[in-house]
Amino acid sequence: MSHAVANLEHHHFKYAAFRRPGDVHVHFLGTATVSFADKVELQEGDTFEVSAPPFGRPLVNHLARRPAVPAGPVRPL
Repeated sequence: MSHAVANLEHHHFKYAAFRRPGDVHVHFLGTATVSFADKVELQEGDTFEVSAPPFGRPLVNHLARRPAVPAGPVRPL
């Protein structure tokens, strides 16, 4: 699959939630083929860290479950 950056940008920023001033968007392009083939399974408590020295401190996320919340009505964007 191949997309132009302009096409990706159009489809991403058409949603109001992605057009908040001050937000930063980082996109990792690729597939999960390797982790799928290796049967990688995520578990609560796993930590994900992405770092690149030019950007300063690493981005760290911890996997945790959130209690289920009933879905509300669908509202148009």
